[in-house]
Amino acid sequence: MRLRLEFTTEPFDLDEPPRHAVVAREVVEDGTLDAVDVGPFGNTAEGSADAVVAAVAELLRRTLAAGATRVSLQVSALGEDER
Repeated sequence: MRLRLEFTTEPFDLDEPPRHAVVAREVVEDGTLDAVDVGPFGNTAEGSADAVVAAVAELLRRTLAAGATRVSLQVSALGEDER
């Protein structure tokens, strides 16, 4: 199964990315996920179910430790036509 992860971390800072946002970027870019798109108001990545579940666990651990007060995420199963 292939999944898409969409997430944001808060609090926002429009002047400079906060530490938790930098950590979130590191998690998705350094892992086994692909189709990674990191933006100022939301981030997406895709991968196998195992890779996405592992990334979510790491994302929560590391961003909360880096000062995030909220992590919002959505995980969607991709159909054949979305791959």
